[in-house]
Amino acid sequence: MATEPKKESVNNVPECSTSTSRKSQWVKLNVGGTVFMTTRTTLCRDPKSFLYRLVQDEPDLNTDKDGNGAYLIDRDPTYFGPVLNYLRHGKLVMNRDLAEEGILEEAEFYNITDLIKLVKEKIVVRNAKQNQSFTKSVYRVLQCSEEELTQIVSAMSDGWKFEQLVNIGSQYNYGSEDHAEFLCVVSKECPNIVNGQDPEPTDRAKAVRRLSSVVVYVGIAEGSEAFVQCSSLCGYHCRQ
Repeated sequence: MATEPKKESVNNVPECSTSTSRKSQWVKLNVGGTVFMTTRTTLCRDPKSFLYRLVQDEPDLNTDKDGNGAYLIDRDPTYFGPVLNYLRHGKLVMNRDLAEEGILEEAEFYNITDLIKLVKEKIVVRNAKQNQSFTKSVYRVLQCSEEELTQIVSAMSDGWKFEQLVNIGSQYNYGSEDHAEFLCVVSKECPNIVNGQDPEPTDRAKAVRRLSSVVVYVGIAEGSEAFVQCSSLCGYHCRQ
């Protein structure tokens, strides 16, 4: 019993065996000027795909062939290789210099459903990793009076989260009344500096600044949760 020929993608493929069965099994594809050779079985892996319809010689496709009988496809051959290999073994293998978006574009053109889903998932994972590397936890310490504290908390938005409230007592005494002062520690995931420029503060962040007196340099007692120092990025950083 004859075994299925080895599936491979090459340029300038030599002539196949004169066996009629082998000739009918092998298919040549001229993708953007690069010739690929594979089997009908490989191209028929997804019955809803363009390639499946191509090897069925559906009349509504109106396809042409070159002088060597290869189907002419006006697409980028660089991205077709990973698509063809996916049909061969069900795994997406691509060079590092190729973009997932390029693979997705080809997968959508050829209408290979499972590959479309796989590439979209890879793009989501890649973007999530990039977002993590482009952000950092930033802390801001706001000094405010007891009367201002409610306004500070209500104005806090745009991703800022309350972390800690430290009562630092009163800076001024007027008669017998003390005016309590607080340090309000808030945090946010901020983007790193891009091209040497700080991200523009949002309107909410500007409002918080106006409602409070920002501490330029504060040292929280040794053994407490944080040490705060002046920083140029998004305000005042707090280091554990």
